[in-house]
Amino acid sequence: MVRDLQRNPCERRASNDDARMRTALAIAAAGALGALARWGLGSWFGQRFPAFPWGTLVINVSGSFVVGVLFAALVERGIGSPTMRLALMTGLLGAYTTFSTFSLETFRLIEEGATRDAIANVGLSVVLGLVAVWLGVLTGRAVWS
Repeated sequence: MVRDLQRNPCERRASNDDARMRTALAIAAAGALGALARWGLGSWFGQRFPAFPWGTLVINVSGSFVVGVLFAALVERGIGSPTMRLALMTGLLGAYTTFSTFSLETFRLIEEGATRDAIANVGLSVVLGLVAVWLGVLTGRAVWS
């Protein structure tokens, strides 16, 4: 700490920039793994069960389970570096499924007694998500038809 204070501001900024770059690279690498896992698992289920989006359901539910485990094991207990937690939760699971983040945030609202907000989050996310997809499809079809 004393040595850090003795460095000039440019050296401290470079050190912070290096740490941010390492974090960004860790998130990117973990994100690549999460995206590949999503693609692989989604493809496997899609080929075997094409009538229902089982792959997406399994990915979303398993991602929600894993983000819960990581939150309880790493975040609540302060285990691991912030870079490791960001790589796993934002990178890996963020690429694997954003539904896991939605589920964790809704759970935290319920846990904090904000049940009305949790219900609103679920309802708004589903309804607005469907509307956004519909609008996106309409836009995409209009632009690229």
